[in-house]
Amino acid sequence: MSSVLLSDLATEIIIPVCAVIGIVFSLIQWALVSRVKLTPDRNGSPANSNKNGYNDSLIEEEEGVNEHNVVAKCAEIQNAISEGATSFLLTEYQYVGIFMVVFAILIFLFLGSVEGFSTKSKQCTYNIHSMCKPAIATALFSTIAFVLGAITSVLSGFLGMKIATYANARTTLEARKGVGKAFITAFRSGAVMGFLLAANGLLVLYITINLFKLYYGDDWEGLFEAITGYGLGGSSMALFGRVGGGIYTKAADVGADLVGKVERNIPEDDPRNPAVIADNVGDNVGDIAGMGSDLFGSYAESSCAALVVASISSFGINHEFTAMCYPLLVSSVGILVCLITTLFATDFFEIKAVKDIEPALKNQLIISTVLMTFGIAIVSWIALPSSFTIFNFGQQKVVHNWQLFLCVCVGLWAGLIIGFVTEYYTSNAYTPVQDVADSCRTGAATNVIFGLALGYKSVIIPIFSIAIAIFISFTFAAMYGIAVAALGMLSTIATGLAIDAYGPISDNAGGIAEMAGMSHRIRERTDALDAAGNTTAAIGKGFAIGSAALVSLALFGAFVSRAGIEVVDVLTPKVFIGLIVGAMLPYWFSAMTMKSVGSAALKMVEEVRRQFNTIPGIMEGTAKPDYATCVKISTDASIKEMIPPGALVMLTPLIVGTFFGVETLSGVLAGSLVSGVQVAISASNTGGAWDNAKKYIEAGASEHARTLGPKGSDPHKAAVIGDTIGDPLKDTSGPSLNILIKLMAVESLVFAPFFAAHGGLLFKL
Repeated sequence: MSSVLLSDLATEIIIPVCAVIGIVFSLIQWALVSRVKLTPDRNGSPANSNKNGYNDSLIEEEEGVNEHNVVAKCAEIQNAISEGATSFLLTEYQYVGIFMVVFAILIFLFLGSVEGFSTKSKQCTYNIHSMCKPAIATALFSTIAFVLGAITSVLSGFLGMKIATYANARTTLEARKGVGKAFITAFRSGAVMGFLLAANGLLVLYITINLFKLYYGDDWEGLFEAITGYGLGGSSMALFGRVGGGIYTKAADVGADLVGKVERNIPEDDPRNPAVIADNVGDNVGDIAGMGSDLFGSYAESSCAALVVASISSFGINHEFTAMCYPLLVSSVGILVCLITTLFATDFFEIKAVKDIEPALKNQLIISTVLMTFGIAIVSWIALPSSFTIFNFGQQKVVHNWQLFLCVCVGLWAGLIIGFVTEYYTSNAYTPVQDVADSCRTGAATNVIFGLALGYKSVIIPIFSIAIAIFISFTFAAMYGIAVAALGMLSTIATGLAIDAYGPISDNAGGIAEMAGMSHRIRERTDALDAAGNTTAAIGKGFAIGSAALVSLALFGAFVSRAGIEVVDVLTPKVFIGLIVGAMLPYWFSAMTMKSVGSAALKMVEEVRRQFNTIPGIMEGTAKPDYATCVKISTDASIKEMIPPGALVMLTPLIVGTFFGVETLSGVLAGSLVSGVQVAISASNTGGAWDNAKKYIEAGASEHARTLGPKGSDPHKAAVIGDTIGDPLKDTSGPSLNILIKLMAVESLVFAPFFAAHGGLLFKL
C-alpha cells in the first residue's frame, strides 16, 4: 500500500474552499439576474455589454405599447405566484416538521435499544482488536445527522423556489429584448439553485463529519455509520416535497387544461382561467422545490453509501483521511467543473435564435461530462494510493486507483447516455414524439396507445446502461465501486440542476407573458424557451432515476454487510416473498399518487366550472376570477394526499424488518429497486412525450405540425388529453419513485443494527 500525493491538510482546505466558491458563484449569478428591474424605470438598469442586452430596444417601443403597464402587471403576477408558493411550502413544512421530530425519536429509540441503551464501549465489528463507541452514541449521532440532512433538504427546496419565483417575471421582461437575453436570465437563475444546493450539501456534510470526529476519534466505523442518518434525512424530506408538490402542481394543471383548453377553448395561462395562478405556483413547488430536495437526497445518499463502505475497508481501518474523503473530493471538483461549464452558456457563447436554445443546453451536459472526466482522473491520481483494499462481503478485495477512476467515469458517462436517450424519446425534434403527435389525427385513444408504447420502449437503453455500469464498477471495486459510480453520475449535479430548474422558470415566464397581455412575438420566444425546458426537465428526471438505481444498490450492499447477511438467496421462501412484495410496492405507490392527483383535479375542475358558470363577465375579461380559492384547493388536497404514500414508503422497512427480519427485507429492497426503476423511467418519458407532442402541434413549426393544428383542432384536443394523462405520470408518480427506492434502502441501512438484533419477530414465535 502506497501513500497519497495529497496531504490531509490540503484535503481539509480544498473541500470547504470548493463549496464556498460554489456559494459565491451562485450569489454572483443572483446579483446579475437582479439587475433586471421589475420597475418601469429603465434608467435604473445599469448598461452592460450589448451581448447581455441591458440597452437593447424593446418590442413594446416598436409596437407602441405602454411599457409602464406591462412591467407593473408582470410584477403583480410574480408577487401572486411567489406568495402562493411560499404559503404552500410553509404549510407543508409544518406537517413535515412534525414527522421529522417523530421519526428522529424513533431512530434514537430503535438504535439505542440494540444494546439496551448501554454506555459501555463495544468491540469493533471489522477490526476486532479495537474498541468502538457504544450503540447509544450511534443512536444519538444518527439522530443528529438525520435532522441536519432533513433541514438541509428543506432549505434546498425552499431556496430553489424563492430563486425561481424571483426570476420568472424577469425572464419575461428580458424576452422583450430577444430570446438570448431571456435565456441567459432563466439559465442564470437555474444556476443559482444548482450551485447553492450542490455547495450547501457538500459543506454541511463535511462540517458534520468533522464535528462527529471530535467525539468518535479513531472509531471511523461508528462515525460513518452515524453519518448515514444525513442521507435518510435528505431523502425523507424529498419524498414529501416531491409527492406533495407533484400533487399540487398536477391538480392545478389538469384542472386548468380540462376546463380552460378543452371545454372553453381558451389558451394555456389565459388570465380568465381561475386555476392559472395555482398552475404557475405548482411549477415552483413541484418541479423546483421537490426536484431540488430530490437531487439533494440522491447526492447525500450516494456520498453516505460510499463513506460507509470505505470506512470498513483499508481507508477506514488505517485512518487514511484523504483517501476516505475521495467521494467528497470528487464532488468538490464537480463544483469547479460546473462553474466553468456554466460560463459556456452565459458568457462564452451567445444565443441568437430559437434554434440555438436546445443545443446550448445539450452542450452543458457534454462539456461538463468531458471536463469532469479529467477532473476525476486528477483526483484519483492525487487522493488515492496506487492500490488499497475494499471490503467485499466478508473478504478484502485489492483495488488499484485507475480501477476506481473507471468506476466513477462509467457512472458519469452512463448518466450522459441516459440523458441523451431521454432527450431522444421526449423532444419533439425527433421521430418518437412526432409519431405520437401524428397519432392524434385519429383521436385521444391512439395518442394514449402510442405514448404508452414509447414509454415502455424508452426503458431499454437506460437499463442496459445502468446494468453495464453496475457490472464494471462491481467487478473493479465491489460495492464501493457502485457507490462511487452513483457519485460520478451526480458529480455534475450543479449543471444538471441548472438546466432542470431553467425549465419551470421558462414555463412561468410564458405564463406571465400571457397573463400580462404581452405581444404574440414575446409569447413565441417564451414558448421556445419552455419547449427546450420540457426536454431538459425530462433529462433531469432521467439522471435522478439512473443515479437512484446505483445509489440504492450501493445502499443495499451496505445494508447487507451491516446486517450480517452473508448471501441473499432468492430461492429461500423468506427472501422470495420479500422480492415479490417489493416489486409490487412501486405500483401501489403510483396508484396512490395518481389517484391523489385525480381526486384533487376533480375538485379543481368543479371549482373552475363553477366560476365560469356563476361569475358573469369572466369570459369577456371584465370580471376577475377568484384565484385564491383554486390555490387553496390545491394546497389542501396536496397536504392531505401526500401523507398515505409517504407513510407507505417510510413504514414498509420498519414493519418488514421488525416482523419478518433482515432476509425478507433484503428481498423487498431488491424487488422495489428492480421494478421501481422500470416504472419510473417509463412514466417520466411517456408523460414528457405527450407534453411535447402537444407543444409540437401548438408551435406549428414544420409542415407536418401545421397539418395537425392549429390550437383548438381535433388533433390538438386529443394531444391535450394525452398531455393531461401524462402530467401525473411525469411530474408526480415517476419522479417520486426514485425517492421510494432510495429512501427504503437508506432507511433499512440506518435501522440495520436493530433489525439484525431484534427483527424477525414472527419467525421467532
